[in-house]
Amino acid sequence: MNEASRDSVVQGLTSVIVILIFCSLAPGCGYHFRPAGSPLNVDLESIAIPPFSGTSSHAGTEDEFTRIVRQEFMRQSRVRIDDEAAAQAVLRGRLYSITTEPLAYTVTQQTIDSFLSTDEVTESRILRVRLEVTVTDMATRKIIWQDSNLTEKAIFQVSSDPLTTQYNQRMALRSIAQELATRIFSRTMERF
Repeated sequence: MNEASRDSVVQGLTSVIVILIFCSLAPGCGYHFRPAGSPLNVDLESIAIPPFSGTSSHAGTEDEFTRIVRQEFMRQSRVRIDDEAAAQAVLRGRLYSITTEPLAYTVTQQTIDSFLSTDEVTESRILRVRLEVTVTDMATRKIIWQDSNLTEKAIFQVSSDPLTTQYNQRMALRSIAQELATRIFSRTMERF
């Protein structure tokens, strides 16, 4: 065996030994795998998610948020969605504010009867949602976690067609609801 082959074999054996040492020490470091969707340090078998409350002027918004949060729990976890009387925990949500602000404009100027007219037309708007979420352990009536300032935003395009603008805003709202649902799920299931 020549020296280059011998060095290659020694290098390969060294790599195998390092991997074996790592694998034997890894379980002792406290890191462990768990099935996806299983709660970490929270023994949660069922949760109730009653309809979100709020005073939104956007019809159906609270129901849509509730539906999306429930879907997130059903999609990602093994925790059963139950009614309040039978659930181990209750997740309550309240929409505090939904606001829109202009984000980008197109400015046009024209002269009418020797007067300069300047018009600003909104091209896009930013939609912001703020909500409060509380998860309560029903056995102890203690709050597991609460956040009174969960916020998210999305941008949507404004069209000359009001129905298109309304549709774009609804899609932005759904995007916000999905993002918040993912955060709510993570905070509930992976508490510690």
